[in-house]
Amino acid sequence: MGLFKDFKDMKDMVSAAPGMIDSANELAANAQAQAAASQAQFGPGGAGGQAYVNNLNAGINGEPTAAALEPISGVSLETYTAIIKELGARGNDQSLLPEIAQSKGVTPADWEKAKEGWGARIKDDRALGSKFNTLYTSA
Repeated sequence: MGLFKDFKDMKDMVSAAPGMIDSANELAANAQAQAAASQAQFGPGGAGGQAYVNNLNAGINGEPTAAALEPISGVSLETYTAIIKELGARGNDQSLLPEIAQSKGVTPADWEKAKEGWGARIKDDRALGSKFNTLYTSA
């Protein structure tokens, strides 16, 4: 009797196979669609995830005011960010800051004032911090 049951089970499995294959194909198509949607949102390999976070933060925190974006000792937020970003690329060696600042047209005295001022503004203003993060993480 076991042999006949095995044949019946095999027959049931074979007749169910086309439905299982269709189901597997549907799951594969759904996975591909989700991967394409994720790539559209986050970029290839998720690399655009930071852009998504930056947009989300900007939506939550808003845009900084014009007063918050006023240069400090002639140093704009963009220049401040470029200096900080280059410092990171060069191993965060703080002794390089005056040299990096000068390469961006900022005197050591102006850099000291700008560094303190921008640091305090960014710490106190979430919208400005979000803008700094967006600039820092952009290419």
